[in-house]
Amino acid sequence: MGVRVNVKLRSTESHHMYVTTKNPRTTPQRMEKRKYDPIAKRHVLYKESK
Repeated sequence: MGVRVNVKLRSTESHHMYVTTKNPRTTPQRMEKRKYDPIAKRHVLYKESK
């Protein structure tokens, strides 16, 4: 049984969302990643949301 949890990454530019997993033991802070937003048609910052 793993400790990885599902997290939602929401775009800062639109309502688009990605779902990914993370290990909360090694990454206790909220994730931030630059990913492609198909609505904005460019790479934008995605932040972890609950």
